[in-house]
Amino acid sequence: MPKHAANESQGTNPASRRQPPTAQRAERDERIGLTEAFSPVAADGEPGVPAASADGDEPIGLTQAFAPVDPSSASASAGAGAHAGGFSYRGDNDDEYPDAFESLEPHPEPPVLFDDVVDVAPEAPAARHGKEERKAKKDEIPAYLRKSRRMRRLLIVVVVLLVLLIAALGYFTFKLIEESQMLATQQAQELKSVEEVDALQDDDAKDAETQAVKKTEAPELTALLGLTQDQAVEALQRGATVTSSREVNEEGNPIKSTATVALTSEPADNRTGTPTVYLGMDEAGAVIQAGYSASVAALGYGDFSFSEAVKNENIVEKTLQEAGIAVPEGSAQLPEDKAAYSTYASDGKTLVKESCSFSGSVDIDGAPHEWSAVLSYDYSTANTSGNLADTIRIIYVYINA
Repeated sequence: MPKHAANESQGTNPASRRQPPTAQRAERDERIGLTEAFSPVAADGEPGVPAASADGDEPIGLTQAFAPVDPSSASASAGAGAHAGGFSYRGDNDDEYPDAFESLEPHPEPPVLFDDVVDVAPEAPAARHGKEERKAKKDEIPAYLRKSRRMRRLLIVVVVLLVLLIAALGYFTFKLIEESQMLATQQAQELKSVEEVDALQDDDAKDAETQAVKKTEAPELTALLGLTQDQAVEALQRGATVTSSREVNEEGNPIKSTATVALTSEPADNRTGTPTVYLGMDEAGAVIQAGYSASVAALGYGDFSFSEAVKNENIVEKTLQEAGIAVPEGSAQLPEDKAAYSTYASDGKTLVKESCSFSGSVDIDGAPHEWSAVLSYDYSTANTSGNLADTIRIIYVYINA
């Protein structure tokens, strides 16, 4: 509504202010209050008596008074400056008359602890509506379905962990197999190299067996019996040299002195030295015992085993025969129990030495004589070096008058 209309309705028009005080008071007296405006009007103009208005309108109540007004009628009444018997319309001013719904909405309060004013934006209706819908949908899901979803997520996590664990186990298993194969290959190569070395050693041993050359032979010991020490050394020749001698004072022993004679002209063995002759003299100085020792290889025997040398090669009988002692083959027999001539290390498995003594009697020029022999294999050096060729093999033969 225009401002001058409002001024006119409120009596603030300048023209009205120029009226005399008596006229203005009379005009104010003609105005009616809010109660009289809604009171029923009688036909003759007296209040309190219901009657139809001059224009044919029926009386209105409180509810009808606040009902929407038709625009056409509103414009007509605006010209008169009042509605229904003098109610003046003051206009629609948003500043003076706020909306009723807006006045009911909560307004954010300023903080009480700080002087700054914080503008709190109200949550959008759409956001509130979306939250409410999601909450409603969540509430609509049954409990067993929510539990099933949680269980499904847990199972997925467990399956992923199991897959990772299986992959890790597979990787470590692969690495272990690879290292085992590498170790097996190295061991196979080492074993192969050892076998090759052993094969070479076996070839060398076979070559030694096949290429064993007789470098010396036993002197005729029977020819030394009855001679003196000097006569025996002279009869031996071969660079015979007395290396040691000693007196023997043993009761019941016919031998009273001994002498060791080295045959320096014979080829020496790097393990056993040169062949040696042993003389035993009685009280008169005559030789009543003569013996001889040499390496098995120098006598022309290869690297046979101890039992093979005795049983197959008859090394004892052949050496005695070279010394002038005619014993038949088979005279030297090994005991049935190998432990009788074998010596082992403290572990009970490592063979250290094999040694066996043999003896018998034989007729020489119609007179009986006692013979004896000792075959010895010493494996001490071979066990240390790991080479069987380092075994020290010696044979001793004796004849008594």
